[in-house]
Amino acid sequence: MRLGTSVRICLALLVAVSPASVGAQQTVVVRAATVLDGRGAKWADRDVVIRDGVIVAIEAGGSVAGDVRYDLGDLTLMPGLIDTHVHIGWHFDRETGKTHSGRVEETAEDAALYAAANAWQTLRGGVTTALSLGAGVDIPLREAIASGAVPGPRILSSIQAVTARTGSPAEIRQHVDRMAELGADAIKIFASGSIRDGGVPTLSQAQLDAACGRASELGLRSYVHAYDPESVRRVVYAGCSQVEHGALLDRPTLELMAERGVYLDPNIDLVFRNYFENAEHFVGVGNYTEEGFAQMRRAQPLALEVFRQGLSVPGLKMVFGTDAVAGSHGRNYQELVYRVEEGGQNPMDAVVSATSLAAGAIGLEGSVGSLVEGFAADLIAVDGDPSEDVGALGRVRFVMRAGLVYRNDPTTRR
Repeated sequence: MRLGTSVRICLALLVAVSPASVGAQQTVVVRAATVLDGRGAKWADRDVVIRDGVIVAIEAGGSVAGDVRYDLGDLTLMPGLIDTHVHIGWHFDRETGKTHSGRVEETAEDAALYAAANAWQTLRGGVTTALSLGAGVDIPLREAIASGAVPGPRILSSIQAVTARTGSPAEIRQHVDRMAELGADAIKIFASGSIRDGGVPTLSQAQLDAACGRASELGLRSYVHAYDPESVRRVVYAGCSQVEHGALLDRPTLELMAERGVYLDPNIDLVFRNYFENAEHFVGVGNYTEEGFAQMRRAQPLALEVFRQGLSVPGLKMVFGTDAVAGSHGRNYQELVYRVEEGGQNPMDAVVSATSLAAGAIGLEGSVGSLVEGFAADLIAVDGDPSEDVGALGRVRFVMRAGLVYRNDPTTRR
């Protein structure tokens, strides 16, 4: 999918913040008193050495000379967060204040501007990679960010989802082929209805086999919206990559997921919190009804209990994802705070779920999500130590993506 000329110009005009520029051969050194590697290790006083956007060494603090040096004092340096489930283009319409549903006419330029603004908020909030599940606007945004024209996290997209309306298994395979041709990085599938409609199964085993099987043949990972045990068992047997939500799951199904290596992205807080805080912007659009909101209020404690149970299932890979929609971009970290403070997750485990584990969930475990030589220099620094105080993730002071600095707040350092 190519950028239209007007959309490309529109995105180019969006560069309100220019990243700190360094030459490809210059050595950049980032020093902090505390460093988390994204895999569960913590180091004191380290220099992270970067060249051409890639980490080339991690040394004792103060031991490395560089062309450009960022001394972050007592901040904690760590890999940028990876959100495995966002909707980067979702926004509230300017005229109505409601979540955009297509009923209000919108130009491609407006859609691009909304998406780019959301991307900037997401990056400033510490997310340096995001999987958007998904819309057509994701692709021009992905290209603009990758080219450096627009600030934002590294974007992956599924473009258009498989649903019950996609059709037969043969038609589903054709749809997956089409998404691949359009440049999709992943395939999104709806295997159950919305939780607002009860979350019941909507795809047969044959349809899921077709969707996830064809995705796998094309080297694409599959991310499946599913809530109840029956839907999720079908997802697991189809060889899909990751379950989104799963708020109605039981322990046997969680254990089956662990056995088969299927990731779970539980989305237990931010998506609910944002809907409740912004109810007036959603109610009246589609299935956003008063009864639908009542269903969500009943579902949230169930989702929390599934998460708590999941923590005790050996080998279950519960990954960071928020289902960020209109109103929640840039607030992604709140999901992790809730998982620790209400769900009982160990803070360091929460950090790992949003860095190296999340990288594995999107197939980028060899290039992002860890402070390792040869990995992309996607770094954030926060005020406090999130491996002990997860709330520190809400105090981002420094953001670097691919070696370029997009945020650096020196006056807030201790």
